Amino acid sequence: MEQLFEIIRKPWPWYVAGPLIGLTVPTLLLIGNKSFGISSSLRHVCAACLPANIPFFKYNWKNEIWNLVFVLGVFFGGMIATLFLANPDTFQLSESTIADLSAFGITDFSGLMPADLFSTEVLFSAKGFIFFVLGGFMVGFGTRYAGGCTSGHAIMGLSTLQLPSLIATCCFMVGGFAMTHLILPYIFKLF
Repeated sequence: MEQLFEIIRKPWPWYVAGPLIGLTVPTLLLIGNKSFGISSSLRHVCAACLPANIPFFKYNWKNEIWNLVFVLGVFFGGMIATLFLANPDTFQLSESTIADLSAFGITDFSGLMPADLFSTEVLFSAKGFIFFVLGGFMVGFGTRYAGGCTSGHAIMGLSTLQLPSLIATCCFMVGGFAMTHLILPYIFKLF
């Protein structure tokens, strides 16, 4: 049992984790013709909780209850992993990434997330507003505009050979590269 516990605590290599994630697609299709995606769960929660007469939320959300259970499982799985299965080893980051981030003033790499970006001081600052509020809005808007998130398009859509998912995934990648290499350096210079 202790050996299994140690295996679960260590980071899994891509050649194990990737196929396991990939196997969710045929599993969901086989057990009920369900599509994998996370962003649609917000719509289901709003449809369940908002009694308003908004046409976008007027559908039988109870047919998608499995998706809400899946998202709750992801949340509680993350909590269990954080509280009980934390990797005891130091988080490893490539030297080039550390050098690039250090040039922007990010120097605390003691945790999984850099404290220079993810702390309560940053959260309630102008930098926090840009990163979390504006960034969160843009991610939410982009997800809705693209008709799904990266898990829905890149995992489910590509595996079922959907052309819109290929286009969306290419746009996600281009947007990520543009943000990382063209826009983010200017945002960091502001602070």
